[in-house]
Amino acid sequence: MNIGILALQGDFIEHQQVLERLGVSTRQVRLPAHLEGLNGLIIPGGESTTIGKLATEFGLMEPLRAFALSHSVWGTCAGAIFLSKDARRPQPLLGLMDIEVQRNAFGRQVESFEIDLEVPALRRVSDDVRPFHAVFIRAPLIERVGPEVEILATLPDGRIVAARQGHWLATSFHPELTDDARFHRLFLQMAAETARLPLDTALSH
Repeated sequence: MNIGILALQGDFIEHQQVLERLGVSTRQVRLPAHLEGLNGLIIPGGESTTIGKLATEFGLMEPLRAFALSHSVWGTCAGAIFLSKDARRPQPLLGLMDIEVQRNAFGRQVESFEIDLEVPALRRVSDDVRPFHAVFIRAPLIERVGPEVEILATLPDGRIVAARQGHWLATSFHPELTDDARFHRLFLQMAAETARLPLDTALSH
């Protein structure tokens, strides 16, 4: 299993560290050639407009779209915006996942927060039934999902903060900033299924 992390801007190092703790090979992706041989890709949090501009500048937009058609891709925070079809404003988007996202839905940096979320989908990869402790930093909100999108987690008031569409995953929060690797394990399971690899290849620990 070899997972790429888009390393144009944002907290890509934190995702890399979680994956390496799980025994997974990683590669930082900055150019189209870096996508070769990967089993999946994580688009990290950061600033979605900057990520989009840099991806355009480095000729990554179409290679990323082509890669995502046949591989699992996970966008966290800004990465979820970049993966979406609609961010409610003009900016470079991959336009893949049938979700509408509201940027900075919870306000400024000082209004960042943490909360425990019930995520039944995580039971597919772990016997741990505890809520997932989610970290929201200038986070987006998933305002609307298409008919093929599965809602994975909501806030207590019902607002959507995690969703899956086939082999694409989007989270408004930052699982890489916690010690809980269950979302990374879920993504590795998705990547293994998409690549038709044995599950124990993805979840070696």
